[in-house]
Amino acid sequence: MSRAASKCQSKSNKRLSEACATMKPISRYPVPSIDEVPEDLRLRMLEVQQKAGFVPNVFLTLAHRPDECRAFFAYHDALMLRDSGLTKGEKEMIVVATSGANDCLYCIVAHGAILRVYEKQPLIADQIAVNYRKADITPRQKAMLAFAMKVATASSAIEDSDFDTLRENGFSDEDIWDIGGIAAFFALSNRMANMIGMRPNDEFYLLGRLPREKK
Repeated sequence: MSRAASKCQSKSNKRLSEACATMKPISRYPVPSIDEVPEDLRLRMLEVQQKAGFVPNVFLTLAHRPDECRAFFAYHDALMLRDSGLTKGEKEMIVVATSGANDCLYCIVAHGAILRVYEKQPLIADQIAVNYRKADITPRQKAMLAFAMKVATASSAIEDSDFDTLRENGFSDEDIWDIGGIAAFFALSNRMANMIGMRPNDEFYLLGRLPREKK
């Protein structure tokens, strides 16, 4: 690593440590300082901080158990970043709708912000979190969310007819796996966030609600 890059990373580490020291409690469990986080996780946090301007609290809180943190984000990336018949926005719709059903404040707020940014619609996340059936989305997307909600809240009731409905709306069987996988993964995330009392970053609340100022 060059001297300039090392100096830049050192400053980022300092800012992140200062932020951790001044914020309100974000977990019922100990939150490691940036210096205590393993190198691979620290670099990922700093990369996110550089892009977003802050580090989402999910990174900091789950770093309490580094091995599980790595596994969590590996599965997250496998689902959310893979090429799919679902758009990035549709994937976030699934997260927001099912997190609303599971009363997960962190995921509703954090992924609601991401959804607003992807869709460029300031109202959509609130609509989907409360009642996706009334949201300003397409019939295809409502069918997608109906299935996702069933996976998240009543998976034992899933039938072949549920698959038929999705196919009629243009989803492939691999798309259906994506819908179910995201709903199931975030059901885990919702429960862990609720258990440890994970607090959303304040920055998420306004993100994507107002148009960006032109420079």
